Amino acid sequence: MQSMRLDKWLWAARFYKTRMLASDAIGQHRVWVDDAPCKPSRELRVGNQVRITRGHDTMTVQVLGLSAQRGPAPVAQQLYAETPASQAQRTMAREQRRLSPEPAHAISGGRPTKRDRRAMQKTWGDRWSASVED
Repeated sequence: MQSMRLDKWLWAARFYKTRMLASDAIGQHRVWVDDAPCKPSRELRVGNQVRITRGHDTMTVQVLGLSAQRGPAPVAQQLYAETPASQAQRTMAREQRRLSPEPAHAISGGRPTKRDRRAMQKTWGDRWSASVED
């Protein structure tokens, strides 16, 4: 086999559970081939470089083989090799996420209580509208 569709290869290499999910990811520009956006019908060949973004992780892989069918995970992992730069970048990003503070801890007060809400509404006084009365 000389070439095959990109969405089918992503499915066979077990990056996505179905071809439809692979096609959707390609349509949302989460998959690039040789640093260019592509379509699901793009013909993929051995030696192409594929950049895949899933969640927080972005990985760049080199295509080593093509397979028309989806096999077990050890066989699927033989279809590609992740570049060393991609591995280092993913490790560094994972470490940064682990060490970064939890955003929820930055919220000090949370939602206002009923008493707080009434105090905020008192700033208007007895007026019914925001317009200034003369």
